[in-house]
Amino acid sequence: MNLDLGILLALLCAFVANLGFFFKYRGANEVRKVQVLHPLRSTAALYSSKWFTLGMLTATASWGLHVGALALAPMSVVQVALAGGVVLIAVMAERLFGFDVGRRQWLGLMLTAAGLVLLGLTLPSMHGAHSHFSVAAMISFEAGLFGLGGLLIMGPRMGGPAEHHGMMLGAAAGILFGVSDTAIKALTGITGAHGLLGLVLSPWLAVAVLASIFAFFASARGLQDGDAVPVIAVTGTAANIAGVAGGILVFGDPMAGSPAGVVLEALAFVLVIVAAALMPAPLRAASAARAAA
Repeated sequence: MNLDLGILLALLCAFVANLGFFFKYRGANEVRKVQVLHPLRSTAALYSSKWFTLGMLTATASWGLHVGALALAPMSVVQVALAGGVVLIAVMAERLFGFDVGRRQWLGLMLTAAGLVLLGLTLPSMHGAHSHFSVAAMISFEAGLFGLGGLLIMGPRMGGPAEHHGMMLGAAAGILFGVSDTAIKALTGITGAHGLLGLVLSPWLAVAVLASIFAFFASARGLQDGDAVPVIAVTGTAANIAGVAGGILVFGDPMAGSPAGVVLEALAFVLVIVAAALMPAPLRAASAARAAA
């Protein structure tokens, strides 16, 4: 029952998180550009938009659902459920926000659905929340993702193509969200074992907060520099991949025990990744909607 409830919370989180992203996209493009060197001024400008404020309130609700899911289910299972959010981006973009979703996006939807079903069938039975972790693995994993996210944030300053700035910042935000998610998963286990005092004294609380702050600014600037659908999609995909990897590498979430199961599980991940690559295609529709706004 805990596992089923965790998956349900993750699915609800995916929908609510995407809704918040679309609200934040509208709000971020109503105000001046985010400047990392002026964080307080940029934050005040962002929150001066009612749409961005609504998006952050919605994102806070999705964060609560995500923490609940992580407390009840293994991290890799939660992230696979969240991967369905990439499909929801296309559906919500077309039905709720007026984007024209093409044939490639619906193909991505079917591939994602197939990958999630296949992955669900090949995952071994898991009991408990799988919150125990190796400190060495945790440090190595979090430091590596922080470094990768930092390189993507600096990409525009290092000569990256201007048309890719939004996508690079979106990917950086997703990776840093993955850093925060991994730390939060560790904190759920620490809190269960040592109570609130263990939570407050844990260094992973500072890691989660710091990663979230950097992800906040990277995401907001990415939404300003890029089109809504591809930036939101790459942010969610990067966070999902980081989360699944963290579940397996840090928390020891099991993979299939047989060679055939491993092959099918790998195929499932490939299907989800290919689908994520197909989903952000309606760039012209996104640009048109942005121009109209």
